[in-house]
Amino acid sequence: MSETFPAIGKSPVSITSLSRGDGRANGRWESVAHRIAQRKLFQAEKRTSKHIIGGSRVLPSVNLIAIVILSRGKCGLSTCTSRYLVAMAAADLLVIVAEIILRQIHSYYFPVNFLDLTAVCILRRLLRRVSTDCSVWFTVAFTFDRYVAICCQKLKTKYCTRQTAAAVLAIICVLFCLKNIPFSFTFQAGQIIDNVSWFCYFKPSYFIEPGWVGLDSFDRILTPILPFVVILLLNALTVRHIVVTSRVRKELRGQSKGKKCSDPEMESRRRSMVLLLTLSGSFILLWLTNVVDFFYYQIKKSDYNDHEDIFHEVGSLLKNLSCCTNTIIYAVTQSKFREQMISAVKYPVTSLFRFIKKVVS
Repeated sequence: MSETFPAIGKSPVSITSLSRGDGRANGRWESVAHRIAQRKLFQAEKRTSKHIIGGSRVLPSVNLIAIVILSRGKCGLSTCTSRYLVAMAAADLLVIVAEIILRQIHSYYFPVNFLDLTAVCILRRLLRRVSTDCSVWFTVAFTFDRYVAICCQKLKTKYCTRQTAAAVLAIICVLFCLKNIPFSFTFQAGQIIDNVSWFCYFKPSYFIEPGWVGLDSFDRILTPILPFVVILLLNALTVRHIVVTSRVRKELRGQSKGKKCSDPEMESRRRSMVLLLTLSGSFILLWLTNVVDFFYYQIKKSDYNDHEDIFHEVGSLLKNLSCCTNTIIYAVTQSKFREQMISAVKYPVTSLFRFIKKVVS
């Protein structure tokens, strides 16, 4: 059974009518095969976008719940830790808005509107960059804070405070806003209609001029290559310190011969380590594909084929997924957060029943 695909500006072409032995048919065969590959790739991208967009209905609410619960300060965490976690949840929410809602949902499901004006388009791209940078480096700041709290007891009293946390988070936001300002000059208008600029695309010089190429490489190293290395290093040092100190404390408390007794200090450190390793481990796993894709492109230095494009899209998908995993981690590792989340879910239902009961009575 022959399959037909419409040729651009021509009548449909039947695959079975194309003979590979004919020179003219070979060109037509390659053209149709290219269109088939493009169609399959478009369908795969569309299926991927549907999963992303379907998840986007849930992701903002998940992060909002995390922000509300952590802001109340009833999860048994220090105010310093809570500030970092709230900032991480807020940055993740901003990534979801900028990347999934303003970019993917807009591009797939909405016609041309004011969001496609060149100035607004540039602002959307800059918002995506800043939110991603802040999300990644807030994770680094949290990892360093936990490293200081666990491994540097003398520095802990001065560094692990809510004032320091607020200052660190503010500095990160300001620095990455400044870092991304030069990228606003790398875009040009896509079309000019009635003296109004629409869409935004990279200038050709962005890909060839040494200054812009160096800036792009610096940007990719700063997010996520350097955070990747820093988080791995800090986690390794933290785990090593905990293993050494726990062995020493057991020997001092007479537990080396199998005796067991409670140690509140080690229990507190264990809970901190579990939260730290699950958060940073999730970040490393979900960003790993994106990091591999970066190094692969640096080695290849040429355009991607269809399979490599799919690998790149999977990396982007996992990167976006990392914006919603933290709330799940809190629910799994923190019992008090789990209790607060269950109470938050129950609250609308119990309020409705109280209202109905009051009306009926």
